[in-house]
Amino acid sequence: MLRMDRLSTTLVRLTMDRPPANALSFDLIQALADDLARFGSEADAPAVILTGAGERFFSAGGDIREITINADAAVPRMRAFHRLLVALENYRCPLLCAVNGYAVGGALELVLFADHVVASDSAKFGFPEINHGLLPAAKGMRQAMNRLGRRAAEHLLYTGELVSAQEAQAMGLVDEVVGFSDLQDRTRAIAETLRLKDMHLFSAIKRTFGDAPRMTDEELEARTLGDMQEYLNRGETAAARDRFLQRKTRQQHG
Repeated sequence: MLRMDRLSTTLVRLTMDRPPANALSFDLIQALADDLARFGSEADAPAVILTGAGERFFSAGGDIREITINADAAVPRMRAFHRLLVALENYRCPLLCAVNGYAVGGALELVLFADHVVASDSAKFGFPEINHGLLPAAKGMRQAMNRLGRRAAEHLLYTGELVSAQEAQAMGLVDEVVGFSDLQDRTRAIAETLRLKDMHLFSAIKRTFGDAPRMTDEELEARTLGDMQEYLNRGETAAARDRFLQRKTRQQHG
């Protein structure tokens, strides 16, 4: 259902493998949230690539059959999905999506929380569930507005229409569009590049991206000073500044 491949000591790929459409069942949602929590607790937390099995579906979103069969399952299922979105948002290291096909409904909400999205040229995105008696999570809708802007989010959420990978890139949902055969290699290359960055710095930037829209100017100033003090006092960052200054000195005297 959820395959985990440890590609290196600092890179993990999670593959949603639930034929025929990699729909998000309660168990799959729980497994994703649990794995992210486990990886995030590691001292040297890895970058994570999230993808789907096959060529046609990243994921068709929530498994509506679970709710149709048992309406009482809707509340615990949505609680679990909200927990997954929180885990995605709070994951402190690079989180990437390799979108291999349709990413719709709840699956699009997962994509919205990624730090970098690479899509195959046949991928499709949208919220078609609004035409079938279902509502996206409020946290996912807020992220759509924050990530895409209100007008683009309104278009997706009011109409339920699907957009192509190229249209998704134009609206800022997707960073890169590649052929399916290049999807995994390209996403891995980006993940490895991001994971080379100082993860304390990466985590600080990512945390502020998430918190800043709800922070006052005073809170932003306190965050700036606290992060600056912690960052400047680390040996790794001092060494990086020394290397930069030495390089600038050589250039000036070259």
